[in-house]
Amino acid sequence: MIPAPQAPTLAEGDEQAVLTQRTFRDVLGRFSTGIVLITAQTPDGVAGVTANSFASVSLDPPLIVVCAAFTSTTWPSIRAVGGFAVTILSEDHEETSRTFSARGADRFTGREWAVTPAGHPVLPDGLGWLDCEIETVLPQGDHELIVARATWWSGTRTGQPLIFHSGRYARLAAGEPR
Repeated sequence: MIPAPQAPTLAEGDEQAVLTQRTFRDVLGRFSTGIVLITAQTPDGVAGVTANSFASVSLDPPLIVVCAAFTSTTWPSIRAVGGFAVTILSEDHEETSRTFSARGADRFTGREWAVTPAGHPVLPDGLGWLDCEIETVLPQGDHELIVARATWWSGTRTGQPLIFHSGRYARLAAGEPR
């Protein structure tokens, strides 16, 4: 029988062993994510916010998940509509991402917008878009976890995604995909 490998033990006082909200965030920042724009046409006008907590859940039915902070002032108006659009941002959208991440910014002016079949705004130069209907909203920690069904979608163009890693924007290395 081969003995099980022994995991290294972190020493007391090891910086990595300090369990704080900041170190948790730093560790999670080591996982690179893409960035999407969540937008909706609401009774009060268009609303939108960026998210990097976005993933596919299921192909059949077509489900996605996204998370929104309880502190968001934009998400409640999108949630109230019952649906939203997702634009997958390209590396050319860093400024757009920064604008939609800032509180009180004029987010929709000065950009070209297209409209999905459900009537939500999307960036026509995004890598792709999805129209989604909210299926489930679950409070989890300091966020809401939203499961939504994609009802329409399109891969509008090719290009490199906008990446977020270790608290800053990053780019994929040039070269051929493997």
